[in-house]
Amino acid sequence: MNLIGEHTDYNDGFVLPIAIDRDVALVGAPRGDRRVRVYSIDFDQQSEFSLDRIDHDLQHAWSNYMRGVADVLQKAGYALGGFDAVMQGDVPIASGLSSSAATEMATLMALTAATAGATAPLQIDGARAAQFAQRAENQFVGVNCGIMDQFISSLGKAQHALMIDCRSLDYQLTPVPPCATVLVVDTTAPRTLAGSAYNQRRSECEEGARRLGIASLRDISPVEFDRRSADLPAVIARRCAHVVHESQRVLDAVAALQNNDIAAFGALMVQSHESLRDLYEVSSKELDAVVDIARGEPGVYGARMTGAGFGGCAIALVADQYADALAQAMQAEYPRRTGRTPKVYACVASDGASWRSL
Repeated sequence: MNLIGEHTDYNDGFVLPIAIDRDVALVGAPRGDRRVRVYSIDFDQQSEFSLDRIDHDLQHAWSNYMRGVADVLQKAGYALGGFDAVMQGDVPIASGLSSSAATEMATLMALTAATAGATAPLQIDGARAAQFAQRAENQFVGVNCGIMDQFISSLGKAQHALMIDCRSLDYQLTPVPPCATVLVVDTTAPRTLAGSAYNQRRSECEEGARRLGIASLRDISPVEFDRRSADLPAVIARRCAHVVHESQRVLDAVAALQNNDIAAFGALMVQSHESLRDLYEVSSKELDAVVDIARGEPGVYGARMTGAGFGGCAIALVADQYADALAQAMQAEYPRRTGRTPKVYACVASDGASWRSL
């Protein structure tokens, strides 16, 4: 889940996600051949494939994330072994909380476990594992996602956020406030425009960078951008303004956490949401309602939408002693404003993917 830094990843900028205490888990055992057989409890479906011929499964789309990971690992030269497994997860699907990245990393962990007793077991560090998982989603599944979701799913640490430089892939662990809860509110609104709008925003950012004569929006400072923004078409200027200033907000947010200035961090969250709503135009009435409700409750430091937008989730950073009251207020007020019933989760920063023998 991203604390701040939205739509900056594909512009070579900065992001600040945490791994949350929800997961996709695979429990299984190695096979003596090269077949992978997985039963999904959540979908009540089974999918099976051979590592010698990895095709897409049109009937069980969830398995393509798994197949993609196996495919890219083999193309990278890793010798894999088959396994039988049961899969179950509690990451909400299609809500902006990276259920696909969780599935990819769980699969990579299962393949690591299945070959752990082999002559040459998998030896993949966390950053490389994230890149393989992203490649699976880009090249096999066909979703042009950035690196953030896989990176935090792989490298997350308890009680820390992870500042990621999406150009260099350098990263820095930053402690999160021990006295605050991240409340996640799933708006339960359909994200019907998310795909087309996402592609459009990427194109607008690319056009802005081209007109500014830079490789990406990462390559211009907020001061320089503000000086030159009048030369851009109005819509392009708004899109680029969000990205340039959002990347700076991530750096400012890290500094606020390092100084234990939770109020400053919360103010940056609010600025981020307002920018996503007004400049990038990817919010929705439901997301705005969550943020507005949260900002009216005691103990809330800040709130914002998270993820690509047009539905999905918003988050609020709230003092621990007020978290339950905020959740109750959200359950009561959000349906009155939107006609929808929210799903509310209190989350903490947790460790990323791992595997162990049972």
